Amino acid sequence: MIRGFKQIAGLTFISRILGMLRDMAFAHFFGADWLMTAWTMGFKIPNLARRLFGEGAASASVIPIYSEELGKDPDSAKRLACSVVTVLTIFLTGVMLLAEILIVVYALIFPPNEGTRLGLTLAAIMMPFMVCICVVAVIGGILNVHRHFLTPAAAPVLLNVVIIASAFLAAMGFNLPPEQQVYVVAVGVVIAGVLQIGMQMGALRKHGVILRPLWETHSPAFRRILLLMGPMILGLTVTQINTLADDLIALAFSNDQGQPLTWSSVSYLYYAQRLYQFPLGVLGISLATAIFPELSSEAAKGAYDKMMQVVSRGLRVSIFVAVPATVGLILVARPIIAVLFEHGRFTADDTGNTAWTLSFYAIGLCGFFGQQILTRAFYSTQNSKVPAITAVGAVLVNVALNLILIWPLGTGGLALSTAICSYLQVIVLMVVLKKQHPVEMMKGLRKTILKTACATAVMAGAGFGVIKLLSNMPISLKSDLIRVGVLVSICAGVYIGISAVLKSEMLGLLAKSRRS
Repeated sequence: MIRGFKQIAGLTFISRILGMLRDMAFAHFFGADWLMTAWTMGFKIPNLARRLFGEGAASASVIPIYSEELGKDPDSAKRLACSVVTVLTIFLTGVMLLAEILIVVYALIFPPNEGTRLGLTLAAIMMPFMVCICVVAVIGGILNVHRHFLTPAAAPVLLNVVIIASAFLAAMGFNLPPEQQVYVVAVGVVIAGVLQIGMQMGALRKHGVILRPLWETHSPAFRRILLLMGPMILGLTVTQINTLADDLIALAFSNDQGQPLTWSSVSYLYYAQRLYQFPLGVLGISLATAIFPELSSEAAKGAYDKMMQVVSRGLRVSIFVAVPATVGLILVARPIIAVLFEHGRFTADDTGNTAWTLSFYAIGLCGFFGQQILTRAFYSTQNSKVPAITAVGAVLVNVALNLILIWPLGTGGLALSTAICSYLQVIVLMVVLKKQHPVEMMKGLRKTILKTACATAVMAGAGFGVIKLLSNMPISLKSDLIRVGVLVSICAGVYIGISAVLKSEMLGLLAKSRRS
């Protein structure tokens, strides 16, 4: 588990760093006004497909069934892989064409304003990316069953490289105005999707799986994948669905007289989401991805005691890394946003509003981590109904809280409601999982929480001391760089040091060599 986690986390870290560079380019060239809002909403549909499938349903539904088939009949498993990729490609191509038609019809019936028209056009250009990234996700899940984590984790690196190159080519190479640069970047997204498929298929061949068109949809294994996939879309992606709800509500309550938000609110949400998703992607999703094949393998053998031990270990690691990450994000919110984004068309006011939003998203990190672990525990036993039901409940509560909290807190209220709902879902999932598999899932959890809380409290004290010490420094890029560097270094050092003094089991586990 730990070795796979380190491989995935390492490449995900590189991808997220490149993602930050990508967002810095967006902030510089597009700012946080209507142009960035149009880009954000234009990319939302294909990007939501990436969240649904790249980090969720397609690969998650394939992994337990493919793992089971591979253990019984490798040839049958290979045919299953070919059938899944074939059917998914054809189905999503149909969905893509339907979406393109709906965009055109909507634009003809309801003539949009400039920003909406740009967003719809960008969505139409990038729609093929939806097909590509979902195929990439399924192939990545198959590779994970073969304990091959490197290539799937490297795919987002390629995406970010191509997007960054497209942005600079449009601005520096073609010298286009920002309103035209977005089209070049949109084409770059589609090109990146095609390149990712080629990279994944090459890795799959090394494991003896050569993809070819196949339509064996009547096999019991294929049918079980279909039964799992639908509910999994809700169960694994509730956070993404909630953030989409945040964006839509932000649009609905923007800029009209008496409304609590401005047109820039969607952009503030986007930049804040990108920052809180950095630790979630590097650590939370990487950890869940690494342990999922192990969970599925133990469940397939009926070894539910061992499966629950893996769940317990995953939750404890999540707490160990998510709690200090929460406090750390809140401490560095303003200076890190200023360093990353405050240049070009991105202003100091944009920095303050984005930092405010980020602080509330950060509160939910532990919940977001827990969602990833617990939903996969259910899926490893081929139970996708419980996560789906809790996800529906979380989305409904999130919308209700959005409409309440948006008035006193603005975009911070949208972020806080998403954070609250993550904990509600985690609580319900833990209760149900413990009833279904009454093995001691809580073993060691209280001790981990106590030691993590102590180490984080000392870290927070040190962080506030550093902020006080550097408070007289002027507000500038150089000063903010110093603030971020000193804060991160001291807080990380203090947390690791106190954890070592407290003999935290999780610190020792994560510090194991690559042979572990």
